[in-house]
Formats: sequence, structure tokens, C-alpha cells
Amino acid sequence: MMDAYLDQIKAHADADRAAQMAAYHKVDRPHLGVANPVLNDLTKTWRQQLTVPERVSLARALWDTNIHEARLAAAKLLTQARIRPDDGVWDLLQSWLPDFDAWAVADHACMAMQKRLTADPARLDQVEAWTTSDHMWTRRAVLVSTLPWTKQNHPKPEDLAHRDRILGWAAGYVPDRDWFIQKAIAWWLRELSKHDPARVISFLDQHGAAMKPFARKEAGKYLRDQSE
Repeated sequence: MMDAYLDQIKAHADADRAAQMAAYHKVDRPHLGVANPVLNDLTKTWRQQLTVPERVSLARALWDTNIHEARLAAAKLLTQARIRPDDGVWDLLQSWLPDFDAWAVADHACMAMQKRLTADPARLDQVEAWTTSDHMWTRRAVLVSTLPWTKQNHPKPEDLAHRDRILGWAAGYVPDRDWFIQKAIAWWLRELSKHDPARVISFLDQHGAAMKPFARKEAGKYLRDQSE
């Protein structure tokens, strides 16, 4: 089954674009040079045609090819708010964590994770275990996959509790000097500052001095805009 779907992706391959993408992403994996909007259109059609178990099976097979665009398509196949049942989807997404090795593929998978976490916030208990992983990309996924908790203007009490829990994880990351981890902390705080500036100000008051300067600056970007 997978070959027919992979052929649909390959039909849009562009060798020149593929070379540019490979140079940009700097990861040793095949690139086809297929644009994101094309993958969006293909996977939208596939989601409409396939049952959830079929989508999980196809996503697993596409991911296992190790082709850049196939991995993006695998993640897009599973990025949807309403999926029932979704335990198989969540299990597959978690199984990909050790394979994360670059931001583009990791971020697409994390977008699918966001949907499954908001569908069942109890899964944050599993996410907490990622915070102590030896794998930097798994630790980073903690913050990228939980970005929905930065976005509510009027969160329910339970969502505020989740927000504070995740901020606690971010605080634990502050001593980590890895650029991608510092960037993820800044990203989470920057997005939260649009909706809950007080919590971001408090975080920066407590931990900002220990953050890398670029991360501290990015985290406070919209706070500065509000003060001007």
C-alpha cells in the first residue's frame, strides 16, 4: 500500500529543490524536493480516504522510509483534532521520538502530538518523562508539543495548572546550554507572553539571568512591544 502513496509524493519531486533542501537541513537523509503545500494537499485527501488504522499503518511505513518528505507526510497524516480512537496514533507518535534529528521533521511530528495532547491532557504525565531523556530532540519535543497551553486567553483552572506545570519543566531546562533547548524555552515563553504576560515576566525575573542572552531577548520580544 505504501508504495502507491510514496509514488504520489515522488511525482512532484524536484532535483534542484531537493539539493537545496538537503543543504539547508544538513541531515543525512534522502530529499525529494517536494513543497509543503503539495504534501498538505496529498495528505488531506488521504485522511479523507483512509480509516484511522489505515492511516496509522501508512504513516508508520512512510516514516520508516527515512525520506524527508515521507516523514513530513507521515506526521501530516496524523495531524487532526478529532481522531477516534487515537491511542494507536499517540503510541506511534511517541515511537518516533528517538528518530528526531532535525527541526523540520520534529516540528511536524510535534504538531500532531499537540492535537493528541489537547485531546487527552492526561498524556502530559507521559510527556514529563521526556524531560529527563538523554536525547536532546526528545527533551525539546516537550515544549514544542505543549505549545497549545500558551495560547488560551481565558484558560480554565485545569489549563492554568497545566501551563504552570510546563513552565516548571521549562525552568528545569534553563541550565541546558544547547541552542535548540534555549530556543524552545524562548519560543514557549514568547507565545505565552501574547496571552499571559504576567507569568512570562515572573519566569524571566526568576530565571532570565541564567538563560542565554538570545533566548532571554526572544522570550521578552512581545513584552517589549507592549511596553512601548
